[in-house]
Amino acid sequence: MPFASIIRTSKHIDITHLRHPPTTHEGQIYPLFTSHRLTSVKLATQEDIEGHAAASRRGAIEGTAVSSIAAIGGSYYAHRRFPGYRALPLSLKLLGVVIVVAPCLSIQAERRGLEYDKSKWEGEGVRFLHNKQMTEDSRWEELTTRDKLADWAERHQYSLILGGWASSLAFAGAIISRDKVQTTAQKVVQARMWAQGLTIGLLIVAGALTQTRRAAAAKHPVTDHSWRDLLEAQEQEARERAALKEQVTPPSRRVPVSAT
Repeated sequence: MPFASIIRTSKHIDITHLRHPPTTHEGQIYPLFTSHRLTSVKLATQEDIEGHAAASRRGAIEGTAVSSIAAIGGSYYAHRRFPGYRALPLSLKLLGVVIVVAPCLSIQAERRGLEYDKSKWEGEGVRFLHNKQMTEDSRWEELTTRDKLADWAERHQYSLILGGWASSLAFAGAIISRDKVQTTAQKVVQARMWAQGLTIGLLIVAGALTQTRRAAAAKHPVTDHSWRDLLEAQEQEARERAALKEQVTPPSRRVPVSAT
């Protein structure tokens, strides 16, 4: 009966299948082997773990440095330019700096970690992802300007909502800060209310767009067969390696097995 043996290497797991009937040469019996390399299964070594941690730390340092310069510089400018900001307690100013630095630190650390992971990719999976990216780029080039804007807005809707909230808060604060009658606390409340109102409007628009996309996708469903394409590519690679092995390996060097 056919059997499969698993050979564990330092980087991959190879599954070698024995196929029947075996070939014969000068009275000896030789099995035919095909090897399937599972590039998606990679054993992380201690060096990989340390490299990923070092890349993440480097990203965290970069994000902290750049965002700290921007946040502290902006706070200093606001302190010199706006009396309302100058009147805020130090704890609120520090909170504003932390709100800017903390997300930048996390995002840049994750980006550097992902870049390190991608640098370690190899095998059929890399070629598959490269082909998929080329297909996506071709689809993007065929879109009109309006479709590109809609596609980009759909993929970045949460960033747009957050950016809209921050922009509206800053814009409303700049206008309300000119009011000489209201106190600082009243100005902060007014700016927050304007920002919340615009954010609710953005959420309603984003929900409507999402529902429209879902309705269109329900009418024209698209099935993802990427897993099948990857398996077919691995099978093709295995057949090519097996054929090459049969061509370059002399029969005298094959390991004979006894017939059972």
